[in-house]
Order: sequence, then C-alpha cells, then structure tokens
Amino acid sequence: MLLRRRGGVVGHWLDMPEGLARATPRATETAHRSGARASDSRTPLCFVVDDDPNIRHFLCLVLQGSGLDTHEFGDCDSFRQTMEHHTPDLVFLNIPLESSEAIAAIVGLGRRNFSGGVQLMGSSAVLEHVRNIGSQHGLNMLPVLTKPFDSNTIIKIVQDLKLGDAPSAAAQIDLEQALKNDWIEFWYQPKVDLRRKQLVGVEAFARARHPDHGVLPPNCFMSDADSAGLLSLAELSLTNALRIGETFAGLGISLRVAVNVPAEALAKLPIIEIVQKFHNPGDSWAGLILDVTEEEIVSDLRLAVDVTKQLQWYNIKLAVDEFGRGFSSLARLKELPFAELKIDRTLVTDCGTDKVNAPLCKTVIDLAHNFGSIAVAIGIEKASDVAALVAMGCDCGQGFLLGQPMPEERLISLLRQRSQGRGPAGG
Repeated sequence: MLLRRRGGVVGHWLDMPEGLARATPRATETAHRSGARASDSRTPLCFVVDDDPNIRHFLCLVLQGSGLDTHEFGDCDSFRQTMEHHTPDLVFLNIPLESSEAIAAIVGLGRRNFSGGVQLMGSSAVLEHVRNIGSQHGLNMLPVLTKPFDSNTIIKIVQDLKLGDAPSAAAQIDLEQALKNDWIEFWYQPKVDLRRKQLVGVEAFARARHPDHGVLPPNCFMSDADSAGLLSLAELSLTNALRIGETFAGLGISLRVAVNVPAEALAKLPIIEIVQKFHNPGDSWAGLILDVTEEEIVSDLRLAVDVTKQLQWYNIKLAVDEFGRGFSSLARLKELPFAELKIDRTLVTDCGTDKVNAPLCKTVIDLAHNFGSIAVAIGIEKASDVAALVAMGCDCGQGFLLGQPMPEERLISLLRQRSQGRGPAGG
C-alpha cells in the first residue's frame, strides 16, 4: 500500500511499525559486533518521536545506515514511558502546532538529567521557544531542524555528535592488502518492488573493516585496484552471495542477491564451477544477479549473450548497471540478454520534477519492458521521485529512501523478525 503525505508518495518494504525501522533486541545485542561503533561496547541508540510514520521510517533508515539503532514513537506518552527504562544517545522530537506535550517531554528529559543530544524538528513557530526551555533545563539542544530535510542533514548531525560510523573517506588502503588480511565484508541494500512495496532482493556492496580506520567504503580501497584484485573480489562476492542466499532460504525468505562484477569476470571466472561448489542444487534458492556496468558490457555484447545462455540453467542472470548514459547504442538491438536494466542515479535524481530526467527515465523503463527486462531505479532519495517512477511503470527501486546498505548480522536479524512476525519476505 502506498503511504501518502504532503509532497508525494512515501512507501517502502517496512509496511509495519515493527519492521526494519525499529530496533529489535537481537539487533541491539549483535550490532556492536557488526562494527557500528568500534570505540564503544554497544551500538548508539536514537529515539524518533513524530506522529507521521513516513517521517519516522525515513529517519530510522538514515540513522541505521549511519550505524545507530533506533526506536520510533508516534506520540510523546509512549516516548516518556520508554525513557523510564532506556536511555538513548540522541532524540529526534517533532514539535507539532499543539506543543504542550512536547514541552512536557523536554521538561521530563531535563529532570532525568538526560545528557544526549535533543534534535527538535518540525515547522512550528514555537521551535526556538521549546529549544530555549530545553537549554534552561540543562539539555544539549541542537539547532532546530525545519522540515523538509534530506538524508545528508541527518548524517551530519550524527557525525557532529560522533555517534555511529565515523567518517573514513581520508583513509586509503590497497584492495590486495584488504583481501590478504580478510578485511573485506559485504553490506546489503534492499531492492523493493515499487508498486507492491515489497522486498524482493538485496544488492551486496563490499566494505573493508580496517583494524585502525574502521569500516571503509569502496572508494577507499578500489580506486587503484588492478585487474587481478578486482577478479579476486568478484570471486569473493560470488561465494558470499551463494552463502547468504542459503541463509535466506533457511529463514524461508526468497530474496535474489545481486553482486557487482567487472565484465572481465564473465569471461575469466569459473562462475558455474563456483556455483556448483558452494550451492546445493537441491535447496530452495532465489538465484543470483550479476551487475555489469553499461560502459563495460556495451563493447562486448556477444560475451553477455553467451554467458546468459550458460548461466540461465543455474538461475543466474545478468543486469546492466548505471544504465542510461549510453543506452542509445543498446536501444537499436533486436534483443537484450539482461534480466534487469538499472537506471543510472543521475537520471533518477529529481525525475519527479526535472523536465529532462523524467522523459529519460521513462524511455529507459519502456526500453526494459520492450525487451522483457525489469526496470530498476537506483539512488532513490525523494518521495516525489518514487511517485513519478511508479507512474512511469518502473518495477523496482533502491536508495536511501527505501533502505541503506547494512551489515549482514543486522539484515539477518531484521529479516528474522519480519519472517517470524508476518511470514516470508520477498515474492
């Protein structure tokens, strides 16, 4: 079901309040092992108080992607009750037009000598007044946050308070070194059916967990990687995807895993042998998607056709990543051997309002459907873009608005809660 609010449509695969946007006891217990905060024995906790469930879900997704656990509240009463038993590190508190309840919550935090950050948010004229009340009660009142706000603003708040994952862009290591020392791990981003608002897959992204620098994104270890290193990483990603796919099957969850591989890997890696070695053909398995960038694959479409024929019997399919920058060369073909066309984020951004991006997105979506492929929009961050993509007929989406990449233990814990609470995910 689509969730409507001012400014467009917001919807994601956590349709229920107890979905991914709420931390579970298991997630809280295991999160520190996934490295959310290397210098502390527990994961930082944030309370989000807002009567709009879409805002709560969006905030919680961004906060979780930054390494925090979250708990959300639709009213101040439940928030105050929970504060009697749990102390968060940060509170996001909406100030509605009727602000007496929020003021009472602020006063209550002051009486408890709450030492964490308090982030007021909303569009009410009394924001500064309530902030002053909090300061008078000795609270760490952050500068007010007026709606609307974006994900980068939330991330900066977390970073300024030194909570969650510390910025690591300055650290640079060699991919070969990371592979040799077993520092590589994989984080997973949800892939969502945009019309049904249902989780249908995940994409694996490589991270390097350095003993000194913490968790490093790909740009910290991929920029100077050579061909041998990229092939080794591709092989590792394949074996990891096969392993976690069986974990999903054991939970009764059908999710297809996508991994990024260089086009060279299609020719040089023994993909079929890897699958036969690490996957039991008798198991229930949703299969794999191998993502290859359009720039790489467009020069060797014959390879894509041949590989597709070889892998189709093993439930492995190909997808074109970052599609749309040069699709005119592909549009003239009679057939495309790809299960998915993943629309480049530069086209997805502002497709709900941009007069150039909107028709380009529609063209790619129609092209995908004409060839029997699935259209996947990546980099979705705005509700208005989701609404536009749904209207255009886009099938699936990924992005900040729908869910950030997360460590394996966190994903498994949240999927376990989902499967126990509402039955299998996926579809």
